[in-house]
Amino acid sequence: MSIKRKEHDMHNRFDYMGPNMFLMFLIPLVILLMVGLSIYMINKNNNENRGDKESALDILDKRYANGEINEEEYLKKKKTIKH
Repeated sequence: MSIKRKEHDMHNRFDYMGPNMFLMFLIPLVILLMVGLSIYMINKNNNENRGDKESALDILDKRYANGEINEEEYLKKKKTIKH
């Protein structure tokens, strides 16, 4: 009778852990998916915004072309930007 009881107890332990084992893997998986999706969305957003911005050299070129700065000032600032 004691052998039967041990088998019965072991069977109940495995039955009890079944849903817990599922949740033990499901919850971290959901958390990882949420973190991964967040990182993806942040990177996607940052990459889209970078394309819209002008570089400092582009702005300097426009200012020189519009006559806002003279050649000496243009060359001095261009050297500073490139270094």
